[in-house]
Parts: sequence; structure tokens; C-alpha cells
Amino acid sequence: MPMLRYTMHFSQFASLCVDLANTASRLTKINLAADFLKQLARDEVRTAVAFLSGRPFPVSDPRTLDLGPAAFAEARGIAAQPSSQEESPTLSEVADAFGRIAGANGKGSRLEKSNQLRALVERINLNDRGILFRLLHGELRIGLHDGLILEAIARAAGADLKSVRRAALFLADLAEVAAIALSEKADGLQHVDIKLFVPLLPMLSELTGDLTEILRIHGGTTALEYKYDGAPVQIHKHGDQVRLWSRRLTEVTSSLPEIVALIRRMDHAQSLILDGEVVAVGNDGRPYPFQELMRRFRRVHGIEAASSDIPLQLFLFDCLLVNGTSLIDESYESRWQKLSELTSGSHLATRTRATDAAAAEHFLSQALAAGHEGIMAKALTSPYMPGNRGKLWFKIKPAQTIDCVIVAADRGSGRRRGWLSNYHLAVARDDDFAPVGKTFKGLTDKQFSEMTARLQQLKLADDGDTVSVTPDVVVEVAYN
Repeated sequence: MPMLRYTMHFSQFASLCVDLANTASRLTKINLAADFLKQLARDEVRTAVAFLSGRPFPVSDPRTLDLGPAAFAEARGIAAQPSSQEESPTLSEVADAFGRIAGANGKGSRLEKSNQLRALVERINLNDRGILFRLLHGELRIGLHDGLILEAIARAAGADLKSVRRAALFLADLAEVAAIALSEKADGLQHVDIKLFVPLLPMLSELTGDLTEILRIHGGTTALEYKYDGAPVQIHKHGDQVRLWSRRLTEVTSSLPEIVALIRRMDHAQSLILDGEVVAVGNDGRPYPFQELMRRFRRVHGIEAASSDIPLQLFLFDCLLVNGTSLIDESYESRWQKLSELTSGSHLATRTRATDAAAAEHFLSQALAAGHEGIMAKALTSPYMPGNRGKLWFKIKPAQTIDCVIVAADRGSGRRRGWLSNYHLAVARDDDFAPVGKTFKGLTDKQFSEMTARLQQLKLADDGDTVSVTPDVVVEVAYN
């Protein structure tokens, strides 16, 4: 008997989030999410899965809310007031409200965004506003990671999990995967493949420093490439149309006009998809710090002036599609040869082969001396596996550490329930602290418990989700 589908309200989504946060069982989470997805109307699927992923919009939707602290502060100021309507808005109505917030631009946009957010908060049931604010911040903290969402999609659609996962690798958007799985079932999933102007997840690498072990795993010979201190880009071209995406699948085409122009000049193929890295370089050819490159990516205005102030260089290292033919199942060595032909050997990552650890160590030393991060080691027979992290590709680079203070901590969920386990880190800047990120890795259960007790003694504020603390706890953080 088919499942009855009806319009889903935000209150039902919020109730699901509470149930998901309250269980540590992986299977229960999958079943709860799958049952929810089964009840959705077709036009709600993309929105619902985006929300479950902690995103106001699907990954493939470039819109951003761009809400400032003042707008959040005002919205939280009315969070305790009763709702302006008896019935909770539908998921589609909340999505429309997000669209109006994102669409407010230009003069007076800050006020318009704030007014739209306030109007939305007033419509949400009092008990559901905490979930709304978490969604606005992009962090639901319900213990439902992408892997579990994919399993829930497969279960809701009655589809093979392997097919669902494969579709996710090529589409890189769980909302789109769910829409296909729930409407077109197995037949639709089977036809998902690499496609121009649909960015796919990048292949990932393992971090190691054991060059001898890498050579053993790769059968005695490995390909080595410089690992640049830049920004990975995925490049799609068809004729004169060129679009670029970052590692996180954010479109960055408008920020990199000189890279677009360079790719347009590659006329050996009508269509192609390439992987590469953009690096900011000085007049001496040495790379600028990564922060300088990020200034270019964040620019909205004055990009032409920035192009001369912060010149960019492109280094290509993989070729995934040429003239409509996918190359991802071909070997790394074959793809490199095709890339070399397409580019006539220009704009390629510095590369060599190594058959012994001494040669690999020498190549690493050369990369570091040139100001780069380290090197990559790739198996010659490696296919391109979107989103996969395994032993086909390795990253070799020196580890670095930085001293940070904990300025806040989030309440844990799932097996970390009862602990403060996601630490907000900051570094000293003049007479203040500048936030640098968050982490929950590197501690044992016993250490989490001890740190929770210590941070509770330093508590400055507690909004129910996050505890702000006096910046007295200093931690050493390793990063790469």
C-alpha cells in the first residue's frame, strides 16, 4: 500500500530533529529520516534534504542568506514571544522565506533581510525556533551526517544503497540525489553519470609521511606531484563557456577571470572537465601565503584591480572528461597523458615518478624549498574516485601546530551527549581573540568529561546549545 503524502510543516521537521538528536542509534536515525522522506510531496524533497543536511539551500543552489550579527541578535530578541499564527509554516514556505532573505541586495538590504528574518521567526512555533536558528547557522547538531542521509534516501526509495552512493559522488548534492531516487527510483539512479557543469566531489587523499610504505602500496612505483598552497578548482568547459568550482563545490567563476580566459584558449577539445589548483604568486615566482589567495576569492568588486595586485597561476593535475567522454575509470597515468596532450604540456603540476624513498624525499625537499606545502603520491593505475579517500592517493607534508584558546563549546549529541565536545577556537589578536575554527577531535571520552567540567567552571553564557567561556584554556592544535 503506497504511503500517503501530504504537505509537510516545519513543526514536523523540528520534531524529527529533536528525535534524531535524542537517539544515539544509527539504525534508528536512518529509519526516522527514511519515514520522514517517504511522506514528502515531490516538490518538498529537495528542501527537506537540504534542511536535514543543515543547509538553508541545496548544495547546487548558489544563494546565501548573508545575515549579519545584528539581524540574528534582533531575531533572537523576539524568540521568546508567542507565534503570530496558530499553524506552523510549511517547509516550502520556510524555503520561500529563505529565498527572500537571500534575494535582498543593494541599498537597504540589511534592513530588508532583518525584517524578513523577523517575520519568519514570528511565524515559527515557540518550541521550534531553536531548530530554525541552528538551520540558519548551518549546523543542526542532530548526529545525521551525509552517510546516514544517503542510507535514509535508499531506504525511503527502496533503492540499492550502492546506486544511491554512486549518484551522490557524481551529483555532490544530496537534495538532488533524493529527488531522483524518490521520483525515478532505480532507473533514474542508474543513469546518473559525470556531467558538464554539474560539479562532482573531488577525490581525496590520506595524509602520511612514510614514503617507503607508499612505494610498497603502489607496487614499487608512484607518481609524485607538488602539493601547492593554493585553492583546488574543478574546471568545466564547453566551447567558450567556462565555469569553476571550489573544493567545497562553491562556484568561483566570477572571482577568477584570468583563469577563465586561460581555459578558453585551450582549443584542443570542445568540452572538458579538469582538476587543478590556483596559486597566488609573486614577481619572483614564489607562492604568496594562502590568506592572500583567499582575498581574491572573497572579492565581489574590484576584481580587475585585484588581478594585478594578486596575480594567479593555474596548475593542472587531472582530466576527468574530454568531448563528452568520461575518463574517471581510466588509470591516472592515462588521464595524465590526455591532460598533457590537451595543454601541450603547459600549466601542469610539477611531477615525477619515484621508485625509491630517497628520490621521493629529494622531490619533497624541492617542493618545500620552492615554498609549496609538500607533495602528492598517486598510484599509476588509480581511477578517479569522487569523494573517496583511500590508499590510491597520499599527501605528504610537514605537520604544523598552533596554540589556541577555547572561547566556547557546543553541547554534544549522540554518544557525546552530556559533554561539551565541539570547541570554538581562537587566537590572540591585539587585545582580543580572533576565531579560527572548531574541532571535536583528539580527546578520549575521559578527557571530554574532564574538559566539560573545566569549561563549566569558566562559563560566561549559555544559550542551551553553546556555552561561552572565559578564554583561559589553551590547547595546541595540529593542522595540515
